[in-house]
Amino acid sequence: MVHHFIKVIKNSLRNLSQGAMFISLAVGSGFALVLVPNVELITSIVFLSGAYLGSRWGMVIGGIAEFLFSALNPMGSGFVFFPILIAQVLGMMLVGAVGGFFEKFFLTKEWSSKKRVLLGITGFFLTFQFDALTTFSYPLAMGYPMMQSFAIFFSGIAFTFIHQITNGIIFALILPKVFIRLKLLNMS
Repeated sequence: MVHHFIKVIKNSLRNLSQGAMFISLAVGSGFALVLVPNVELITSIVFLSGAYLGSRWGMVIGGIAEFLFSALNPMGSGFVFFPILIAQVLGMMLVGAVGGFFEKFFLTKEWSSKKRVLLGITGFFLTFQFDALTTFSYPLAMGYPMMQSFAIFFSGIAFTFIHQITNGIIFALILPKVFIRLKLLNMS
């Protein structure tokens, strides 16, 4: 009984410290790329955290990382318009949760083209849901009718589409290499 309790505490502390590393990596990469439009690594890092630590931890890491990045963003704090901050946090929590669903599938040594394409598509759609939540949060919170909200959304679709394509490419080309390294770490 005591041995089991010690093991649970050890695992919790390990997950907590790894979670803190994922959060700092996500926030740090966000600040490093803040001036580069449509290129960010926060989404892929949060997805990785979910795949590595599970959906629950991925949600926590995604929520905290996005909150810190948005609230402390030197280009403009998320506190300026709270509904967008909430949408960003919820969107990134979903990214972490989905990462956890792919845990067994992606923590492998073998990466076929089919798996890479699936990962790229996953990154594209996760970024789309994030962009849709954040884009719709403004007009809906301001009380615009649905048709005007859609017009606002479609007026920025080119900008968000580039973000989605970029993340799809990052997910397909870079994440498999990171997953292989994480698999190797788990084995040692």
